[in-house]
Amino acid sequence: MLDRTQPPKIHEITDLLLPEVRQYQLSNGIPVYEVNMGTQDILKLEVVFEAGRPYESKQLISRVTAAMLKEGTRQRKGAEIAELFDFYGASIGTPYNLDNISFTLYTLSKHFESLLPIVAEILLEPDFPDAELQPLLMRYQQRLQVDLSRADVVAYRQLTEFIYGKNHPYGYNSSAETFRAVQREDLIAHFKQNFHAGNARIIISGKIDSTISKLLEQYLGQLTKKAKTPLATFPPIPTKAQKVHIKHTDRAQSAIRIGRRLFSRQHPDYPSMYVLSTLLGGYFGSRLMMNIREKNGYTYGIYSSLDTMRHDGFMYIGTEVSNDVLAPTLQEIYNELRVLRETLADKKELQMLRNYLMGTLLNTLDGAFNVSEIVKAFVLDDLPLSYFQELVEIIQGIQASKLQALAQQYLQEEDMWEVVVGNVENQYSK
Repeated sequence: MLDRTQPPKIHEITDLLLPEVRQYQLSNGIPVYEVNMGTQDILKLEVVFEAGRPYESKQLISRVTAAMLKEGTRQRKGAEIAELFDFYGASIGTPYNLDNISFTLYTLSKHFESLLPIVAEILLEPDFPDAELQPLLMRYQQRLQVDLSRADVVAYRQLTEFIYGKNHPYGYNSSAETFRAVQREDLIAHFKQNFHAGNARIIISGKIDSTISKLLEQYLGQLTKKAKTPLATFPPIPTKAQKVHIKHTDRAQSAIRIGRRLFSRQHPDYPSMYVLSTLLGGYFGSRLMMNIREKNGYTYGIYSSLDTMRHDGFMYIGTEVSNDVLAPTLQEIYNELRVLRETLADKKELQMLRNYLMGTLLNTLDGAFNVSEIVKAFVLDDLPLSYFQELVEIIQGIQASKLQALAQQYLQEEDMWEVVVGNVENQYSK
């Protein structure tokens, strides 16, 4: 009999391996990555285009293009497309990030052959109907107005703008004016320039049989074969960090965002900085949580995060606190950065951190769809799939001295932008 009075033994995770990924190309040159796992007859198809902000000729057109993709083709209206996918119990989406636009399909395997021609139709001849565009732009403006009432949203927007500059693809912020400036012709031009085989990747995951590659070739092999679209020229990036406090209507609390520019995943220091950021504020037992939440009770939650894009990245600390503890919270954040620079982490803390990170990576291997997310992240950053094993080895072998050296190099207070948004008078207020 199972003795339920005794907890299960804790086993250290010693080895993690990324499942085998089949790679091949369609006749038009699109790379395909197959993650063939699982027993359920379900598939996830992602067609990802490098068509985000670095490829824009006008602000916001990549985001709006993504949203408008499924709103109609030359042959079908958006409502008809939605009804078709609903009939088959499938779902489609157009996830967007700063670098890429994706078209995603979830479906039962038996319906894939029926739905793939519709997917191809959407990716080959979207119509971008003006009757759907104008209400969409209006909804975006209304949503923006709501977002700007939140101090945390304003703080993040301002931090990225300060780090990269208001004209940089990674730094500019949306506004009612930029939404109103978007025209149907902008979307058509962006689509023609960027939605082709040279800019595309295909990641398919789930229970895959021998017919899938033939179907992908038959329908997505029709995408125009072109050379990869060149990047736009990035403007110069500000170099001197500042402390900026911004007045806001939220009278109860202030939002804090403290961060600096770093690098993309391609940088050799990225894996180790991922570990350092987690130690600082990446999980419940992190330094910032134990100090500012558990010890002092200044906030419900505080975190440190690495935001990585294809061509750059940054690190930031975020929290919201009541106005009466704003000053001591800022002081304790900088104290934790100083401790990281001056003191080695002890073995017990480092082992707990390793265990947490290995458990996190283990979760990412749970099922075909999770594995496909790892594959997509590496592929879109032009990293080999062996990068997963490199990350595992760095987590297992990293030493306290390495973390301290990184803190000394990258976590100096004078390099950090400090953005506080709230109804607090301060010498930096504007």
